[in-house]
Amino acid sequence: MVTRIGTKQRKTRAKFTLHYRERGKLPLSQYFQEFKEGDKVKVDYSGSFDDGTIFDASEKHGQPLEFEVGSGQVINGFDDAVVRMKKGGEKKIIIPPAEAYGEVKAELHQKVPRKQLPPDQEPKVGMVLAVGMPDGMQFPARIVAVTEDDVTIDLNHPLAGKTLYFKIKVVDISA
Repeated sequence: MVTRIGTKQRKTRAKFTLHYRERGKLPLSQYFQEFKEGDKVKVDYSGSFDDGTIFDASEKHGQPLEFEVGSGQVINGFDDAVVRMKKGGEKKIIIPPAEAYGEVKAELHQKVPRKQLPPDQEPKVGMVLAVGMPDGMQFPARIVAVTEDDVTIDLNHPLAGKTLYFKIKVVDISA
């Protein structure tokens, strides 16, 4: 079963599968613990695109993703999907761009004079640059066009405009 996350209508037909450990390892109440906003949760996950290509997974990081439910630490669609899940619960979800990283915004394509780029590298379409902010933070910008005088960079999040597919399993919950 798949849960589609969206802003207008939500239909939940998610199938929760609880995996039980050997008797005596955990109190039975732990298997049925439901979490709510403000609780900390650990989840194993894999995220993929329409074609099945995996773009991220907790397995790659060697540990589950840990976050506080409802705090904005993860994208809205992911946050919404885990609410009311239980420890050991599993679900597949589909998150549209509006509930993930937003739609691609044309105004975030900016022309930059080539002379502002580092002179030691020839800019190429597809190359990713680290753009520095006044506060010292950096974020990636992808080059989408190169001319003799200018380079056009895309400041949209790399996952903007994409529908994301996740498999989630709740590993732990703590208040």
